[in-house]
Amino acid sequence: MNKPSEVVIVGAGIVGAACAFELAAEGLRVLVIDEGFPSTGATGAAMGHIVVMDDSEAQFAITRYSQILWDDLCDQLPAAVEFDPCGTLWVAADEEEMAEVRRKFDYYRERGVNAEILDSQQVRDAEPRLRAPLTGALRVPGDSVVYPPCATGFLLQKARELGARIIHGRPVAAIGAGTVRLADGTVLAAAFIINAAGQSAPQLSRGISIKPRKGHLVITDRYPNFLRHQVVELGYLKSAHSLTADSVAFNVQPRKTGQILIGSSRQYGAQNSTVDESILARMLQRAFEYMPDLNSLSAIRVWTGFRPATPDKLPLIGPSPEDPSVLVAAGHEGLGITTSLATAKLICAQILGQRPAIPVQPYLPSRQMTAEAHV
Repeated sequence: MNKPSEVVIVGAGIVGAACAFELAAEGLRVLVIDEGFPSTGATGAAMGHIVVMDDSEAQFAITRYSQILWDDLCDQLPAAVEFDPCGTLWVAADEEEMAEVRRKFDYYRERGVNAEILDSQQVRDAEPRLRAPLTGALRVPGDSVVYPPCATGFLLQKARELGARIIHGRPVAAIGAGTVRLADGTVLAAAFIINAAGQSAPQLSRGISIKPRKGHLVITDRYPNFLRHQVVELGYLKSAHSLTADSVAFNVQPRKTGQILIGSSRQYGAQNSTVDESILARMLQRAFEYMPDLNSLSAIRVWTGFRPATPDKLPLIGPSPEDPSVLVAAGHEGLGITTSLATAKLICAQILGQRPAIPVQPYLPSRQMTAEAHV
């Protein structure tokens, strides 16, 4: 009979997989359990952009820390993970957006992140298929791309090699007080339980606020050398900041396969996963406005997913407000791929009583209860 696991992780997306790898590497007995298969939730609907973001100091801290961890890991990643240090091009359509380019440049430079401001001709040279003229852009060469399902599979396999067990197809009904109760009545014991269940996390941990935010993606056939960078319009930031309105923005990614991944859309309140033809049309039209040649490519798949979003756009990482035996690792919205490795480090530090590399306070789930108390 197997010994009780010291840690049970609910959720086999990239955040759960990263936690399993980190904790198993520390010598803990780890069990990962998921109602489906790895990457069938938000991870399977992610672009895989590893990007430094600057909405807040806390967001910058966790994205930058995690990006460094990905860079440290890249030599171990198999070819299937498709790690590509392609960099990000944040393009500005007018002088107002160029002011944002300059602000981001100053912010990154002050914090040691390599970035450069491109003028209109330099943008054209960097990405010849973009419409001309664009006012300028910010290039962040340290950003990269991975293929999320294979990145998750790699982390789970490394965890297995370190002794972790992974169980698929077993829905979890309840967690707490050192136990995990499965839908079939099985009860598992653990010293710690990690709720990495994405948009389903609030169903298992009361007192946390995470809402699903629907998004659409399109992937094309193979067109080698069509695109060099992950290219995002500065208007994407306005889209991402909206907490209520449906929105679309130009966001395209080169894949090592030669395919082009096209995003992005955001919808609150959408309940089903079917493709919304009107949102899809708006998203593609926006992409064609910035990169007209995309209209001549053949798309081979369209799909949707749900990003688990918190009201303040920061993930929940730490003890559940109602049960200290449960640690939440959820609510990463569109930055789960980027921040998965840092999330795992922060979770591990809390379990082992270590000092984390960055302050954990901004991400603690208890902040939501504090915010509610002041409403």
